[in-house]
Parts: sequence; structure tokens; C-alpha cells
Amino acid sequence: MHKSRLAGFIIDCQSADLAAAGGFWGAALGMRERPLPGAEGERYVVLDDPDGRLHVEVQLVDHPSRVHLDIESDDVEAEVRRLEALGARRVRQVETWWVLEAPTGQRFCVVRAQSPNFARDAQLWP
Repeated sequence: MHKSRLAGFIIDCQSADLAAAGGFWGAALGMRERPLPGAEGERYVVLDDPDGRLHVEVQLVDHPSRVHLDIESDDVEAEVRRLEALGARRVRQVETWWVLEAPTGQRFCVVRAQSPNFARDAQLWP
């Protein structure tokens, strides 16, 4: 058995200027920008939802810009297999997470659980 839930939305930006991309999306969504520490801060900016309900990140990418969602799980491999059974296909493993493609063509990621309320809010799967 494992758990999973929607983790949040990632705004993929094919850009050389993370600060400008984060600044635009922060202003557009009314969210304060917060860079991540260390090497992650070179590729990601977190946009803090004032109500604490949404997790949104701006990410620099080398593919065309788009928005994708992340599903978090306490067992990434089990969640990937569950989604494959529903018709998703593995595209690429990146560090500890997987990029998948839905049968309808959208790409999304399955990542390790990180949300503070994960244990309480996640769906339990057999």
C-alpha cells in the first residue's frame, strides 16, 4: 500500500532569466517569490500562496514552456506502476522522480512526498 496526492503546479519556463520569470509569475498570481537554497535555487523559484493552499514553482527548462503538475507519493515506484496501469507511460527518470506522459499527451511528474500534510491528506492505494 502507498499514498499519493496532487503536490502542486510547476510553471516550466524556457528562459535564461529565472528572476524575471519568477517575477512575472509572482506578480501575475499575487504570490511572493522565494528562491530555493543551493543548486536548486539556480533552477527553481517557489511562489508562496498567501493562503498556503497551493504549491507553485517556476522552473527553468530546456524544452518549450508549459505548465505541468506533480503528484507526490510516499512510494514513487508504486505510484508510477499504478499510473502505468491506468495508461501512463514512463518518459524519463530524473534523480528521485519520474516524468510520465498521460494517455492524453500531458506530461507530469511523480515526486517524493514533501507536503507537511501529506500523511493526513493523501489518498491510500492498495
